[in-house]
Amino acid sequence: MTMIASPAVPRRATVALGVCLVSFAAFWAAQRAAHVSMIDLAVYRAEGAAVGAGDDLYALRATAAHLPTTYPPFAALLFTPLPLLDAAHLRTLATAGNLALLVMFVRLSLKLVGHARVETVCWVAAPAVWCEPVWTTLRYGQINLLLAVLVLWDLTRRPAGGPDRWTGVGLGLATAVKLTPALFLVLLLATGAVDRLRGGGGQPWLRHARGAAVAFAGATVLATGVLPYDSWRFWSDMVFRASRVGHAEDTANQALRGVLARLLHTPDPGALWAACAAVVAVLGLAVAVRAELRGRRPWAVCACAVTALLVSPVSWTHHWVWCVPLVLLLWTRGHRTAALGTLLVFCSYAPWWVPHGTGRPELHLADRELLLSAVYGGVGALFLVLARTSLPGPGADGVRVKP
Repeated sequence: MTMIASPAVPRRATVALGVCLVSFAAFWAAQRAAHVSMIDLAVYRAEGAAVGAGDDLYALRATAAHLPTTYPPFAALLFTPLPLLDAAHLRTLATAGNLALLVMFVRLSLKLVGHARVETVCWVAAPAVWCEPVWTTLRYGQINLLLAVLVLWDLTRRPAGGPDRWTGVGLGLATAVKLTPALFLVLLLATGAVDRLRGGGGQPWLRHARGAAVAFAGATVLATGVLPYDSWRFWSDMVFRASRVGHAEDTANQALRGVLARLLHTPDPGALWAACAAVVAVLGLAVAVRAELRGRRPWAVCACAVTALLVSPVSWTHHWVWCVPLVLLLWTRGHRTAALGTLLVFCSYAPWWVPHGTGRPELHLADRELLLSAVYGGVGALFLVLARTSLPGPGADGVRVKP
């Protein structure tokens, strides 16, 4: 029996790998046929060149679209090797690198939900590359998959002897590159604090948060030492200018701020957005903390990711690559209808069905168009509700973190 069954495993893995490679090859061909510009990659390259030339990083306007620098200075340091390659070779390398990161992201997402067989990784990665957030990430040459891999690698590690010197490093570095992952650090701090108030030590979460804070501080101090002027400008001014990233009402902005801007037909939802974002942040973190304390880390991680995407001033559609672990979590926990619905939404490219582009037509959308322009944020909000109702008591789905 063993002799008959054992060859089936490598055969299944080989078939899955073949399907994945065919899907990736078709994707690559489609990207080339679409003549994608990888405009964000061009901005990263310009940032690296600006650092090398000693130019003012936050006065930079790159590409024909005059896009500004929006990330912290540490990100620009990481981009300094990019000008060494010509644009064509850089685009090829970025596409190959992002496809490799997608496989890693799927692997870590499956590890998070407890299903990490090799063939499963390939079967999931093959269609995942075609969902809109992943497609757009590769189309623009974005770094979303890199940041997501850093966060998930950090949050799925289980050192045998408890937290080690690498605990928190991935999360800290991701936050130093882009501030949105900082909400995961807040999740760790809040969980540790709540556990301590309940009579526990809270140490695993607090030590994890401390490691992330040290990594973030180290990267930020390094950037400050190399780029003191740019660091001062970013942390004292640019970090508070959400409008530099783009118009709030853009249909690509699937954050709560974008949804409100389109709904209210205003370029700046102002205080109303701030109040709504604060409420969503508290409620979303409460769900994540509750899940984490009950040993359901998959729900905690996904709830925190969705909360961060909703409350950020701008969450472009390509930032929603977290739809991959969301779908996997819902599917493996028995919420098959919700999983299929979520998959359908993120493969529909629905935000791009509404009028968009020059002239800011998103400020004048009708009812059906408003609904289509808010589908990612709507799915995120529904997920938080489902996550809350799926936590009736201490459970065993996920790896329990013992204080």
